[in-house]
Amino acid sequence: MTTQGETAADSPPAVKLTLLTLTAMVVGSMVGAGVFSLPRRFADETGVAGALIAWAIAGTGMLMLAFVFQSLAVRRPDLDAGVYAYAKAGFGEYLGFFAAFGYWASACVGNVTYWVLIMSTIGAVWPALGDGDTVLAAVLSSIGLWGFFLLIRRGVKEAAAINRIVTVAKVVPILVFVLIALFFFKADVFADNFGGADYAGSLFNQVRGTMLATVFVFLGVEGASVYSRHAKRREDVGRATVLGFLSVFAVFASVTIVSYGIMPMSEIAELRQPSMAGVLEAAVGTWGNVFVSVGLIVSVLGAYLAWTLMAAEVLFVAAKDDDMPRFLGRATAADVPVPALVMSTLLSQTVLIVTLFSDDAFNFALDLTSALTLIPFLLAAAFALKIALRPDERTVGGRGSARDLAVASIATLYTAFLLYAAGLKFVLVSFIIYAPATFLFVKARREQGKKLFSPAEIAICAVSVAGAVLGVVALAAGWIQL
Repeated sequence: MTTQGETAADSPPAVKLTLLTLTAMVVGSMVGAGVFSLPRRFADETGVAGALIAWAIAGTGMLMLAFVFQSLAVRRPDLDAGVYAYAKAGFGEYLGFFAAFGYWASACVGNVTYWVLIMSTIGAVWPALGDGDTVLAAVLSSIGLWGFFLLIRRGVKEAAAINRIVTVAKVVPILVFVLIALFFFKADVFADNFGGADYAGSLFNQVRGTMLATVFVFLGVEGASVYSRHAKRREDVGRATVLGFLSVFAVFASVTIVSYGIMPMSEIAELRQPSMAGVLEAAVGTWGNVFVSVGLIVSVLGAYLAWTLMAAEVLFVAAKDDDMPRFLGRATAADVPVPALVMSTLLSQTVLIVTLFSDDAFNFALDLTSALTLIPFLLAAAFALKIALRPDERTVGGRGSARDLAVASIATLYTAFLLYAAGLKFVLVSFIIYAPATFLFVKARREQGKKLFSPAEIAICAVSVAGAVLGVVALAAGWIQL
């Protein structure tokens, strides 16, 4: 049903965004809940040596992904909505649909981590909120979810302007944390943390254990490509991606490493989230905890805004390309895809309720977000590799250079390794989310009068359903736990 001011057929003219705004949206998407949880997430798994290796791997892999998105924006300027469009162009409509749904679902689940972390932060002074996983915390988070829905409903221009302001406001406290931690840095503590604590396993397992955390904090690196239809200049999409990535990489690695110079890693591992607040409190006292907590709330709310916009945008563009049901392709005169926004908020609401039954609400939502994103990232990297080797008639510049081939190859291998690092638990839970989404694909096909599945798509559907069934059985039998 089309509401007043909405159109089900022709979308309104896209709002045009500058390089500065696109870069701010990339930074705003990446700098969110993850950075404030890094000290504990790393201390749970590894010491300084493992952290340095992990950041080297993650930095190289994600930089290659950033280069992939930069290259694809130039070589395939006909494709909008980034991750989803690349998967569809390279591997067909069904896998393209999975990429769109998985990316959208990861954004919605990621938004839940923001509310859990906000409630956990306030829970330090209001015990009824616990670690963000109590009924009261869920109720207050739900109010926040729908409050932001009403804000974004007002229009993309207004939301993007708020995002630029919030991006600046949230980066400043993080930089201050790094500078203060350097000032109070203890070389002897850092040295003791170098090889890892007694509970850390082999160096390989230490590094592997940090991979999902690094994926989570870098989610959003593709943000500019998602908004390619809004860019004033196409080349700004790639520039914003690389500028945003390099900026936040330096910040994320610094936050992790300097923390090892403040406290023993075994003590960092016991801090409540946001662990950055506990680290700064150990250095300067209570005001450090308060300072980081306020910065976190601003940061998380800003990231939530950017991620909600991106989630709705992916559903909207997929619907306009006839890969999602038509009702998701409606937008208001203010260029807001309201049905897609409603669906995004509803999924976040559902996951928020599920976290009440999880042993660790924040880490569950964080790791699931990362796992859901891996398939879309892998397909985008593989598409870049495909057109570097065998470009089609729409590829600008023909066969890729040696650099294009190397970048796409490394990005593909990196994302494949991340699937291995995620482990069986989150792969199965991802299947539980992916498989039912096929109903949306079937509805879209029926609306267009198309054949539902090709033989290859039937095989892919069978694998996803089998994985979902196995995941449900594993949960019911207690083989895996949320």
